[in-house]
Amino acid sequence: MTETIEHVDTLTVRRVAGHIGAEISGVDLSRPLDDETVARLRRKLLKYKVLFFRDQHLGHAEQIEFGRRFGELTHAHPHEDAPPSDAPQILTIDPKNYEKRYGKPQAEYQQRQYTYYGGWHTDVTAAVNPPAISILRAEVVPDFGGDTTWTNLVAAYEGLSEPLRTFVDGLRAVHRFGASRTATDDDAQSRRIRDNLLISEHPVVRVHPETGERALFVNPGFTDHLVGLSPAESRKILELLFEHLSSAQYTVRFRWDPTSLAVWDNRATAHLGPQDLGHLDVTRTLHRVTVVGDRPVGPDGFVSQIIAGEEFKTEANVRVS
Repeated sequence: MTETIEHVDTLTVRRVAGHIGAEISGVDLSRPLDDETVARLRRKLLKYKVLFFRDQHLGHAEQIEFGRRFGELTHAHPHEDAPPSDAPQILTIDPKNYEKRYGKPQAEYQQRQYTYYGGWHTDVTAAVNPPAISILRAEVVPDFGGDTTWTNLVAAYEGLSEPLRTFVDGLRAVHRFGASRTATDDDAQSRRIRDNLLISEHPVVRVHPETGERALFVNPGFTDHLVGLSPAESRKILELLFEHLSSAQYTVRFRWDPTSLAVWDNRATAHLGPQDLGHLDVTRTLHRVTVVGDRPVGPDGFVSQIIAGEEFKTEANVRVS
């Protein structure tokens, strides 16, 4: 019989879905963690792909220190120039921030916020070195709605037929920041993206640097096209892969509360933001930090290459204005 609850010293690990996700209790993330606890959490992360924590009371400083236990942190975001002045590692996810910056009414922006930004994606795969790990902390969430869903890209790869796995093992894809926008978009953010291109070529299948597992490494948010295929072929194959990786059997859905936190392996997952808030005047504020990643490597040894832009900078390389 498969165990659903595991006790590891003070940690309790409870599986929450068949292919992905575990809820961790028995640890206070606001306090310094010893090396063995961090090692256990990392092992569980590699196994379950996303870990959920509740009843955690962290501010920016505590979240940053917790994130650093998994590796060096990145700057907030390649296209984010206004993180908290005392925490350049923090990306705050709140539609009202974009309303202030780009001058759009909140209702108009929310519709886009919860489609493009909330659509299926793996964080910042337009960069040649996407984050290895993402850590998202809730501060304000609505009384209903606003859930996030994750999918296991290793399980999705393994769920393909053997001939299709062999086929995609040798493919490469171009990932572009703003891939889901149209060429005619002329809002301030679209112009900003065009003026600061971030484009990389990645293997369609990534070999995980720690586990050796193979994972699909495409997502609707950033993957623009497959290399060497006709536009029609690329579109049809990507549609097939996108539909497959978002199949409910590979996913877990998380209901946020103001003291919850999620940690996910960005090398082996994609996630879907809220799909049910665009028509509502609600506040939802979360804060994310990311651990710097390496360049993906495919089964054939291909290493991701920069087409435009530069590597995703670490916090140590952030310019202080």
